[in-house]
Amino acid sequence: MNGLTLEEWRGLYAEGGSEPARILHTLRASLRADDPAWVHIVGESGLDAQLSALAERVAALGGDRAALPLYGVPFAVKDNIDVQGMPTTAGCPAYAYEPAAHAFAVARLVEAGAIVLGKTNLDQFATGLVGTRSPYGAVANAFDPTRVSGGSSSGSADVVARGIVPFSLGTDTAGSGRVPAGFNNIVGLKPTRGWLSTRGVVPACRSLDCVSVFALTVDDAELVARAAAGYDEDDPYSRQWPRGVPRREMGQHPRLAVPEHPEFHADAQAEAAWQATLARLRQAGVSLVPVDFSPMRELAKLLYEGPFVAERHASLGAFVERHPAEVDPVVAGIVRQAQAYTASELLQAEYLRMALKRRIERIFQRCDALLVPTAPTHPTLQDVRERPVAANAELGYYTNFVNLADCSALALPAGMRADGLPFGVTLVAPAWHDCALANFGRCWQQLAPWTLGATGRAMTRGAARAPSTPCEGFVRVAVAGAHLSGMPLNYQLVERDARLVERTTTAPAYRLYALTDTVPPKPGLARASGGAAIDVEVWDIPVGHFGSFVALVPAPLAIGTLELADGRCVKGFVCEPWVLAQARDITAFGGWRNYLDYLTAVPA
Repeated sequence: MNGLTLEEWRGLYAEGGSEPARILHTLRASLRADDPAWVHIVGESGLDAQLSALAERVAALGGDRAALPLYGVPFAVKDNIDVQGMPTTAGCPAYAYEPAAHAFAVARLVEAGAIVLGKTNLDQFATGLVGTRSPYGAVANAFDPTRVSGGSSSGSADVVARGIVPFSLGTDTAGSGRVPAGFNNIVGLKPTRGWLSTRGVVPACRSLDCVSVFALTVDDAELVARAAAGYDEDDPYSRQWPRGVPRREMGQHPRLAVPEHPEFHADAQAEAAWQATLARLRQAGVSLVPVDFSPMRELAKLLYEGPFVAERHASLGAFVERHPAEVDPVVAGIVRQAQAYTASELLQAEYLRMALKRRIERIFQRCDALLVPTAPTHPTLQDVRERPVAANAELGYYTNFVNLADCSALALPAGMRADGLPFGVTLVAPAWHDCALANFGRCWQQLAPWTLGATGRAMTRGAARAPSTPCEGFVRVAVAGAHLSGMPLNYQLVERDARLVERTTTAPAYRLYALTDTVPPKPGLARASGGAAIDVEVWDIPVGHFGSFVALVPAPLAIGTLELADGRCVKGFVCEPWVLAQARDITAFGGWRNYLDYLTAVPA
């Protein structure tokens, strides 16, 4: 059971195999109340109530477990996110309350079949990047108990790294969903602000807060994020995925911006791991573009070293003043800093933020994404005790600017340092480019596969899997002929900002025909008995451009539904049957490219 991915969890329950009740009660019984990663572990009755509700959902679906993508999968929730039936403390017992409902993101995951195993520890009020500012104890690193786990989502990262659960929810305002991922050799997905609702989350900086996802693989992180996401009318900071997002497909040889003069705070091990990562990327054909990192640094300073700290005071100031003895003194000091600033200074900081954001956007105009170390150094618990503020500040060097710049980010494992500690990197891109980051993450996962967290389990190296469904705002379309890459009509996809997702085949149920009198030459695809698998490319087209693409499709071709080799159904080109009697059956070639190659090779 240690370190199973989502696919492996689904396999446990496939075809009436193991039952969630037996597995999850055994797992729950193995957890220790004195483990500092946990603040609250679900009780037996609470687990039974979730299992009963899950059985009712399956029954309502006619017994179809596969309709719930997270059926019976356990997960953990950071204890500043509401779970009905469990107290929310935000790392402060005096603040505890009993929520009347799940947070929006938790409810979405439960609806998808997942089971909450418990609430996890955090830097109090999500204020910190170290994982030590909690009355429930410091969460140690999964690889070295003398090192910090990273925070503030310390417990959420730790229970995934140790393989207790396959995924967990954290939050990220200044790096809390990325630094713990980097320190524990797991994936940390920091989504575009507002894609995942923050209703039911104790606010830190409400305008910047994100619900984040920790997982063992990129596929798992993205699947969970999609399941948890959705527009929430009751969250004023929730945002709908926009149609026609500018194209950001990194392709085989992306251009990644990297800091021209990276900072490691004299940590030679981290610097060596960074250089090894860059060397591997260059060898793989990735273009690395050194850029001035000063706009990001200046923007980052606004969060804790300027008047933007007032937002933490707006959320927590009254509680801190009423309960001074119950609040971590470092956290209280950060919150009280806001009293030194005026409203005028806050507005001046906002004007500067927008100017710096514009400078950062110019980097993305010439590069696909920004690549940075997830953290510049990895302090010990003793380091943090001796320098609680300075050590924490160092960890935000590459993270604090991201939400202020309205960017998406994905933290990825990048191998082990010479001292045996994990090293991580983070990809940063503009808002709503989460899917492009995940696609690159899958490529990196194949190029440099990592062990799964601290479990010692090796990642299966294989072909990178495409996401099973398109991102919001896109339509997935399979093409088999003149719209293939390099073919005469491919420009119709490219000019509509479509992006190539994968090359695959249809289900073995189609026949391919070379049509007569078409310019340029085109094939026709038809479902038929005795069919075969036909080569196709799968593209995602922005919804706003899909109609104009369909309008260009000439008879006898049409857009219908195609079944792919793995059983997925997507939109795709089909052919009206009346023309097939005059067409040449070229099914035996397996695809249009192969047929054209044959024609080129045959003497005239």
